[in-house]
Amino acid sequence: MTRPRPVWLFDLDNTLHDASFAAFGPTNEAMNEYIVRHVKLTPVEASALRQHYWERYGATLLGLVRHHGIRAAHFLEETHRLPGLEGRLRTSAHDRAALRRLPGRKYILTNAPRAYAMRVLTTLRLAGCFDGILCIEDMRMFGHPRPKPDARMLRATAARLKTPPSRCVLVEDTLQHQRSARGIGMRTVWMQRYLKRAQSSTQVGVHPCPRPPYVCARIRTLRMLHRF
Repeated sequence: MTRPRPVWLFDLDNTLHDASFAAFGPTNEAMNEYIVRHVKLTPVEASALRQHYWERYGATLLGLVRHHGIRAAHFLEETHRLPGLEGRLRTSAHDRAALRRLPGRKYILTNAPRAYAMRVLTTLRLAGCFDGILCIEDMRMFGHPRPKPDARMLRATAARLKTPPSRCVLVEDTLQHQRSARGIGMRTVWMQRYLKRAQSSTQVGVHPCPRPPYVCARIRTLRMLHRF
């Protein structure tokens, strides 16, 4: 009996490109400036609050919406303008070829806003490799934002794609997202290519252990997915 093909869910930043180099620094600065302006904190307080909400909710946006009445669309537009982004983006022809050869349906599943995701995918010529793009604007339940690692959103995503969670494979650099996905029966792949740079920029969610029990496989290149 032929095994059903998987449905691949790919994170974007630090999974398909080096976001620690291209985007995270300017994005964090823009978020800090936004919090200073709209929450009325000092720069030091703003940076601490941004990090705190990232650790608590998996996305700074959630904390600002829940506790400060910030409008999600306004926050995302203001903090992801990122002038000069396209010139900093990089990937390889090997990655594009590996994605095109990979059997099964393939989707982007990112906590980034759609406009940013499309800029990245278009510049890297990766948009044509995917059957769909699910961004933070699509991650809503009962009218509220529910980005990764929200397990309810992940279940709803599988239902939306008309597939059981057990057929989904989440390819991610962020372990707390993988923990949540594995908890609902998805398979998980930990992308480690950009791990050293992410650790040096103190990205939350990167863990030094070899392989946690909720991670099914580790990879450093997309070509390794063909063995999974």
